[in-house]
Amino acid sequence: MRASVITVGQRALSSTRDYGIAVSFVVMFVALSLSTTTFFTPTNMVNLLDQSAMVGILAAAATLCIISGVFDLSMSAVLTVSAIIAVQTTNHFGVAAGFATGILVGAGLGLMNGLLVNYGRINSFIATLATGIVFRGLAVVVTEGQLVATTSRSFGVFNDASPVFGITTGSWLFIAVAVLSGLLLSRTTFGRAVYAVGGNREAARLSGIRTRVVSSFVMTLSGSLAATAGLIGASRASSAQASMYTGLELSAIAAAVVGGTSILGGEGTMWRAVLGVFILALIGNGFNLLGLDPTYQQVVQGALILVAVGTDQILRRRRF
Repeated sequence: MRASVITVGQRALSSTRDYGIAVSFVVMFVALSLSTTTFFTPTNMVNLLDQSAMVGILAAAATLCIISGVFDLSMSAVLTVSAIIAVQTTNHFGVAAGFATGILVGAGLGLMNGLLVNYGRINSFIATLATGIVFRGLAVVVTEGQLVATTSRSFGVFNDASPVFGITTGSWLFIAVAVLSGLLLSRTTFGRAVYAVGGNREAARLSGIRTRVVSSFVMTLSGSLAATAGLIGASRASSAQASMYTGLELSAIAAAVVGGTSILGGEGTMWRAVLGVFILALIGNGFNLLGLDPTYQQVVQGALILVAVGTDQILRRRRF
């Protein structure tokens, strides 16, 4: 009887994490729809999605990293360097070359992080904190502290509204990244390896998984996704600079954690991380529409993170 009660309790807690985020999103969405006439409008919905695009792509990268047992605190710096290189390359060789080079630069910087963490055996938190400082310093050197811009009309493609509901191309890119990342985690052998490495790295190694290769690839992918977010940001302004989007990776990590991704690794899903992104966006949007003091917005977001981490700790203690 006691065992069955414990099992029921564990299932209830697990369901809270799995579906509590969805319930929270629905409650917030309905509450804002009823409390203001400007929230549930086509224009605001498109803006909400557009505002979530960059953070959402970084949150996808953060979710992959955290599930695999590592942190990437260099994402915004990788984003910046990639965007700057993309703009400069566009000015000399065209938009296609600029976008491709930006993605390759992001992948290269992510691979560097992966090699330092997995083959240099440096803690991911410290390694990516250090490389993030180096990368942003590199951005200052490359630009000489100046804004770099392009006059190419095609470079602003990610800011263009599509014929479908007026959603921007950048938002569609975010949706594509979320879907493909979710499928990578849930439907592929590599995704299962990512969960295994994050859940118990030594057990994964003993079972034949090349843990360092898997982790390095995840960090390379994180760099590529950060570069993708950087292209959206640069495309919106047709420019880039060394100080752009500083600290954006913290919002992405917060969204992943709020979405139920365990900071201890091995657990999490992409759809919940996406809902985490939208919940943080709803909070910001709601404060603006309701005219509330934005100071309390940070308090609410911080409280949500604490609740998410606390719930994860309770689940793990109950399980073991």
